[in-house]
Amino acid sequence: MGDSSVAGALVPSVPKPEAAPSGDASTAAAAATTAALVLAEEAGTRAASASPQGPAAEGEGPADRDLLCPICMATIKDAFLTACGHSFCYMCIVTHLSHKSDCPCCGHYLTKAQLYPNFLLDKVLKKISARQIAKTASPIDQFRYALQQGNEMGVKELDSLMTLIADKKRQMEQQESETNMQILLVFLHCLRKQKLEELNEIQTDLQYIKEDISAVERHRLELYRTKERYSMKLRMLLDDPAAQKMWPSPIDKATSLFPPNSRTPLSASCPGNLQNKKLDLKAQVSHQGLQRRDALTCSDPPNAPIQSGNVIARKRRVQAQFNELQEYYLQRRRTGAQSRRQEERDIVAMNREGYHAGLQDFQSVLTTFTRYSRLRVIAELRHGDLFHSANIVSSIEFDRDDELFATAGVSKRIKVFEFSSVVNEPSDVHCPVVEMATRSKLSCLSWNKYSKNVIASSDYEGIVTVWDVQTRQSVMEYEEHEKRAWSVDFSRTEPSMLVSGSDDCKVKVWCTKQEASVINIDMKANICSVKYNPGSSFYVAVGSADHHIHYFDLRNPSAPVHVFGGHKKAVSYVKFLSNNELASASTDSTLRLWDVKDNLPVRTFRGHKNEKNFVGLSVNNEYIACGSETNEVFVYHKAISKPAASHRFVSSDLDDADDDPGSYFISAVCWKSDSPTMLTANSQGTIKVLVLAP
Repeated sequence: MGDSSVAGALVPSVPKPEAAPSGDASTAAAAATTAALVLAEEAGTRAASASPQGPAAEGEGPADRDLLCPICMATIKDAFLTACGHSFCYMCIVTHLSHKSDCPCCGHYLTKAQLYPNFLLDKVLKKISARQIAKTASPIDQFRYALQQGNEMGVKELDSLMTLIADKKRQMEQQESETNMQILLVFLHCLRKQKLEELNEIQTDLQYIKEDISAVERHRLELYRTKERYSMKLRMLLDDPAAQKMWPSPIDKATSLFPPNSRTPLSASCPGNLQNKKLDLKAQVSHQGLQRRDALTCSDPPNAPIQSGNVIARKRRVQAQFNELQEYYLQRRRTGAQSRRQEERDIVAMNREGYHAGLQDFQSVLTTFTRYSRLRVIAELRHGDLFHSANIVSSIEFDRDDELFATAGVSKRIKVFEFSSVVNEPSDVHCPVVEMATRSKLSCLSWNKYSKNVIASSDYEGIVTVWDVQTRQSVMEYEEHEKRAWSVDFSRTEPSMLVSGSDDCKVKVWCTKQEASVINIDMKANICSVKYNPGSSFYVAVGSADHHIHYFDLRNPSAPVHVFGGHKKAVSYVKFLSNNELASASTDSTLRLWDVKDNLPVRTFRGHKNEKNFVGLSVNNEYIACGSETNEVFVYHKAISKPAASHRFVSSDLDDADDDPGSYFISAVCWKSDSPTMLTANSQGTIKVLVLAP
């Protein structure tokens, strides 16, 4: 049997020996079977007694190898014995003999007719397997195996066993119930804590609201009392003709009842008119008294006058964005309350009207947000000309004094228009006051905020050019960018400095007094937009194709001060609302507002569509404007995440009337400083002057 340990699936052929007589083969097979059984019994005993953690568990030991099939090297299954005395799995030896006619172990001549089933070895192997299962199986599996084997057991033993099982079941059920109760109790405690925190927060908010209602009602009552005092003085003046001479003309001007230069006594005027004025004045005083009571009771009086359409429209806008306004009010009120806890700020927390700082801030937002609801067109012009079919306007910028505005785009021309003539002279075609030709398509413009005649441009060849508008000549040309330059911006605090960003993944800072860049920042992704902080020439925001805004301090440009993340696609524009507020636009169809002082996200704006094009971004103190790939302009208030107003460009040309409106998009927007007026342009080359309207 020493040859039984030889491994191999298909052993190479050897010379075929003479076939042994059948009688001798049978005798040899019987002797081999007896020897194999003895070894199998010994191997089985050793394997069954071996620990699972011992060598038998880690690898096949010598005892286990004696029970393996020499062909498949697994425990023999359906053992068959050959005439030469070797045992194999039936399928293994049959498969081997279909290819060769020899024994895989010793090489003797062998056919399928010389295979004999080894029942005794099968029985031994099954017993060994059962012992191993009994050692490694769980008690439940062992008990189930014992029952399946038909082991005899008495009724008393079964009763005792069932009693133990029932007790164990009750114990486990009780333990599981206690665990479930503990988990439920933990949940209820957490829920109670959360609801108490919410209740405390609601109670605190209600206290804020109560204080603010009282402050607003006090101020409103003061206004009505002031009006009433004037009304009482007027009534006394009308009732006492002698007192009329004592009132100077400014009082008459304030009441708007009499001509300011009139020296004729009231008694000398028409008696009928005087009586009518008295009656009107008394009715006015009575109406003001009702309004005062209305202010105190917060209910409309029975004979309240019909509210104007503007007031009704503003109330509707409040209701439409109530949740947003509520969130902003509570946020500002809580922040204001926390700041007032400091003693030095407690004095300035109240303004002259008795409002807290948070309420004053919210009132300003509410006033500006409800003031406008739509965009109205006040002028329109076409940017295209007869010699250029490409009309996309990539950039629109106002000059320092908001008197001129410049446009640039794929037409390879910078056109400067006079704003007042565009607005005041109704015409579809306006001639630019200045026009400058460029070598390549333009991507961005930036006026110098100190010198009225200086403007910078960036183009598709990566060239940054500084122009003198008055002479219509280029002053400086910077050609260090290797690919298209998307953005350029002049510093507001240092007029000789400007920054640019390009597809070559570089941000470059230039000085108009030098021919080469003074600072170079290498980044890992394309640069879509750059912008100086309006309050400093050291800080620059960079919008990148890596979905982030990188905020640099140019005194240490090796690494950004902070990286703002949140956009899901390329950041196409960055603009500063103030020294601490930064707005960004992305092709993920969102705008975002950031706090660059505390490095925090403030708000996300949704409503427009922007997935692949540069659609423009412009900001002022309160509003953010952007374009859309639906050929619409959207305006957002910085405190509300939904659009405050929008306007759709509609083609007026007969040739364009049949075009698909979805093929056009807004390409540039620009606010006029501190004004509700803005310039917008679309991919058709149409430029409109829009103004926010109620």
